[in-house]
Amino acid sequence: MYIALLFGIWFSWMIISDWNVLDGTLAAIESLVNVFKSPGNTRTIMFSALVGALLLFIQYSKGVEGFINELNKLIVFFEKKQKGYSRVIIQLLAMLTGLLLFVETSISSLTVGTLYRPVFDKLKIPREKLAYIADSTSAPSSILIPFNAWGAFIMGLLLTQGIDSPFSLMISSIRYNFYPILAVIIVFIVIVSKKDIGVMAKAEKRTRETGALMNENSKPMLSDTITSYESKPGIKARAYNMIVPLATMVVMMPINLAFTGWNEVTDYTSFSDHLFQAIGKGSGSASVLYAVTTAILVAMILYRSQGIMKIREMVDLVLKGISELMPLALLMLLAFAIGDACNQLGTGNYVAELSKEWLSPQLLPAIIFVISSFIAFSTGTSWGTFAIMMAISIPMATANELDLPLVVAATLGGGIFGDHCSPISDTSIISSMASASDHIDHVNTQLPYALIGGCITVIMYLILGFVFV
Repeated sequence: MYIALLFGIWFSWMIISDWNVLDGTLAAIESLVNVFKSPGNTRTIMFSALVGALLLFIQYSKGVEGFINELNKLIVFFEKKQKGYSRVIIQLLAMLTGLLLFVETSISSLTVGTLYRPVFDKLKIPREKLAYIADSTSAPSSILIPFNAWGAFIMGLLLTQGIDSPFSLMISSIRYNFYPILAVIIVFIVIVSKKDIGVMAKAEKRTRETGALMNENSKPMLSDTITSYESKPGIKARAYNMIVPLATMVVMMPINLAFTGWNEVTDYTSFSDHLFQAIGKGSGSASVLYAVTTAILVAMILYRSQGIMKIREMVDLVLKGISELMPLALLMLLAFAIGDACNQLGTGNYVAELSKEWLSPQLLPAIIFVISSFIAFSTGTSWGTFAIMMAISIPMATANELDLPLVVAATLGGGIFGDHCSPISDTSIISSMASASDHIDHVNTQLPYALIGGCITVIMYLILGFVFV
């Protein structure tokens, strides 16, 4: 993965530098440095590294052990009712958790992976399944319940296209946003039916027959040091030592969104209106970084008050956690760099512009979905795809007198679909990390389900394209 990304970055800058080897190579190196010029990129990379510290804290404090002990009671209760039923319940709980944390995709994926990984391991559910559930509920819930930074970003894009009522248009588009809806439905069906397909079916068979949570040659995004860190001896296992820091992180997310967006709001009618708008305008990357930092500080205070850790132990754990997450931070760095290179090349705009000459109005929703998917897949960012495609799809829809909510939905859904399929998507990377799954295994096992949802979505947009024109 690292070699492929490095080569892709170098190759991109060779093209930009007109095949001058020296200039292209130096530009590729500088592009890695320039990733940190973006505050958002830097915050995301810092967030990814600090997560390691938080995970070590909750392991060392026996918070994970305490949480498993509590869930064991639930598992025993459902096992008495019907053998194997507890597996379904735990997976449904993980899915529900991912959907409820619609405020931010990174927090959603991280919380689901961290909370449920020990229980999934105990019940012999493959790590790939947890990563799939975490990934396929985070972005879909954020786009279907857009009372978050996603919604504010989309409304901002709509405003730049001259849309007078961006909120109502965004809400109207939800009913046509088929891919995120299908992604959630497919997760539910897979869990309840206990039927898997493709590589995921092989993963389930492997875990069922051998007990192996991953493939033999897999390299999880989290090291064994993070996932199986030895707890401090002589202390009692308490679930709240895990739940309190994670709950702090989740609760602080909307608070931080409101804080970072508060001064951005100038026109409001009441405090609640000001608060709602501020959450929408807040910085997602700043909020996740502040949230995980606050969670670490709360954990420090909680554990120190119980006499579990001293300051020196805490500092050592923070540094060790960060060091263990360096491979993830490096992967994030390379993913951002290749996304920037694609933007420099104008990959997204080129692909979108190609379609203008031959696209018929009836095919417009389906083709916009496919193009958005391709751009998101190749750049690893749904937000970048929205920015590129909104400027193209809305004028095209207006010119062809097509239903705007339908076209907006196709644009947004395509971005989510491509993001789900992309190995360089930050949400997919964080899902793999939180679930301690091999990243490529996660992409490969999720891909068949994503393709099913994507193909059905294309068919539905083709039908509606002919209905509305």
